[in-house]
Amino acid sequence: MTRTGPSPQAWIILVIGVLTQMAATIAIAGPAFLIPYMHTDLGFTLTQAGTVAAAPSFGLILTLIAWGAFADRYGERLAMTLGIGLTAVFSAVAVLVVDSPIWMVIVIAASGAAAASVNSASGRVVMGWFPRHRRGLAMGIRQMSQPLGTSIAAVTIPPIAAAGGFPAYLWYVAAVSGALALICFALVRNPPPSIPTRTEVADPDSATDVPDASLPTPAADGNGSTRPGATSAINPYRSDSFLWRIHGVSALLVIPQFAFSTYGLIWLIADQGIHVGTAGAIVAAAQIIGAIGRMVVGGLSDRTSSRVGLMRVVAIAAVVSVVAIAALSLTELPVVAAIVFILASAVSVADNGLAFASVAEAAGPRWSGKAMGAQNTGQFVMSALLGPGFGALVTAFGYPLSFGLIALAPLLSIGIIPRQDVDRIT
Repeated sequence: MTRTGPSPQAWIILVIGVLTQMAATIAIAGPAFLIPYMHTDLGFTLTQAGTVAAAPSFGLILTLIAWGAFADRYGERLAMTLGIGLTAVFSAVAVLVVDSPIWMVIVIAASGAAAASVNSASGRVVMGWFPRHRRGLAMGIRQMSQPLGTSIAAVTIPPIAAAGGFPAYLWYVAAVSGALALICFALVRNPPPSIPTRTEVADPDSATDVPDASLPTPAADGNGSTRPGATSAINPYRSDSFLWRIHGVSALLVIPQFAFSTYGLIWLIADQGIHVGTAGAIVAAAQIIGAIGRMVVGGLSDRTSSRVGLMRVVAIAAVVSVVAIAALSLTELPVVAAIVFILASAVSVADNGLAFASVAEAAGPRWSGKAMGAQNTGQFVMSALLGPGFGALVTAFGYPLSFGLIALAPLLSIGIIPRQDVDRIT
């Protein structure tokens, strides 16, 4: 059987989706790298500077689902162009209020709220342009954009601020976001309607899955997933429990991910006695390897024709890796700790592309924007709670027991992962 590969337009859309998400990430994550500058040069208190740094994420959380609904109704091209364009506008407006902490919080939050459009719409457009047997790889590549955007922000923003202050950073975001808005308007095309062909429906080489009693029994599409036919108009949250379970699994699996990304540096320094510069390099390496891992795991899910099956493997690996970090916290083994930390960090982010692909496929073309918005919202809310929560655990119980408790999250997720994929797009 010959499968039709992605069109050249699909790859163009993927590149634009990655670049636009990177620009949105720079706008959202950027202020965190300017906390020292806000404190020393602008005279903000640490509380005020921290609030400004958190403002884009707060705006993002408030509008993710709304932007997803907008993309579902009006299309991805308009959502991406309007959202990233407004990010540029609000960043430029922020230059006028750079000396006021209150107005900075309001305008920077509005910038994050606008950038949220990219999170839902870029994933939605990528899923629409790629056939099922390449969606895992495509979403894995798309999910690389956030760690890459954060890395670019970390490298570019401090020297830009050092040269031109906070206004220079804001103009930098406005220029990058504005350029991407023009590119989205010129090159992004909404995906064509998905009409399954006879070849897509009958794949004799597909793997079979054990039916999940908690889910309905729709027709198999021959690619390791189920395709309930013309049900895209039905609310997928009411038709079965699949989306709810994937949202729950992702919320649990994001706990070790943010524990490592937020407290990994201090763990390497304080618990393992690693030099600050070396620890920073280890964390950077973990981010890069994690980004590559998302792409590899996504491609593997295409080959195995099962997103949720691979997600279960990732969850088990996450349990093992977090327990290993907890055990290493009992003693100083810096070389071993560095290697295990990089592997554990990579494992902790490996499910992201799988989860987003599963959510979009199960939601169908009329609900995928809202569903991916809900997926992102749950993860961001959980990460916001984890920041102070894990810090309180470490203060009370130390690193070994705290990481041991964190391992319960991926352990619980194993029992929630559905047994088979659901595909309402193909």
